[in-house]
Amino acid sequence: MGHETSGLVLVVEDERHIADLIRMYLARDGFGMHLCGDGTDGLASARLLAPVAIILDIRLPGMDGLDVIRTLRAEGNWTPVLFVTARDEEADRILGLELGADDYVTKPFSPRELVARLRTVLRRAAGTPDAAGTLRAGGVVMDLGRRRVRADGREVVLTATEFDLLSALLRRPGLVHSRERLLSQVWGYTAAAGTRTVDVHVAQVRAKLGDASPIRTVRGVGYTADA
Repeated sequence: MGHETSGLVLVVEDERHIADLIRMYLARDGFGMHLCGDGTDGLASARLLAPVAIILDIRLPGMDGLDVIRTLRAEGNWTPVLFVTARDEEADRILGLELGADDYVTKPFSPRELVARLRTVLRRAAGTPDAAGTLRAGGVVMDLGRRRVRADGREVVLTATEFDLLSALLRRPGLVHSRERLLSQVWGYTAAAGTRTVDVHVAQVRAKLGDASPIRTVRGVGYTADA
C-alpha cells in the first residue's frame, strides 16, 4: 500500500485503549501519531505541530472537541478534522460539521474504517494533479488547480469537503444530484452513514457563498446547481 499522504496525525482522545488501537492502525498505514488526552493540550499541539490531520473526540476533559475546532477555524487553521462521537451525540455531530469538521465516525467504530475515512479526507485536502481548470456558475468561480473559490469577486474559504461538494455540483450544472449520490461521490461511502451530513455541508457552502450561491434544493430529491 502506498503512503503518499502519510504524515503526523494528531489524535485528541481521552480513552487510552481507543487511542492505542488508533495508533496501531495508523502505524500500519504509515502515519505517525501524537496523542493528547484533553482539549487544551490538543489545541496547543495543533498549533505547534501542524499535523496533516486531526482525529478529535467531542467529549474531552476541560475544553471539548467542539471548542477546539471552533478555535482553530476562527484562527484560520483549516487542518482536516475527523470527529469521533458517541451514537447519541447527533446534535454535536451536526454542530461539529457546521464548525468545519470534514467527517465523523461514531463509537464503536472499525479502526480500519477510521483510517480509510482519514485517507479520503486527506485526498480531498490535497486535490488531484489533473484537477486544473475553472468552473463557473453565476457569480461563483472555482479554480480547481489552486482549490480557490470566489463569489461575486470576493475570496471564499471552503473546507476540503465543502470544495469537493461544490465542484461536484458545478461540474454538471442542471443535473439533480440525490443526497445518496453526493454522499458516495464526495465522501466515498453509502447512504447507510446518513444523508444529514450532505444537508449540513450544503447549508454551510450556501452561507459562505451568500447571494452568489447557485445551489438549489429539489424538494424530495436532492440538490442541483444553476448554470
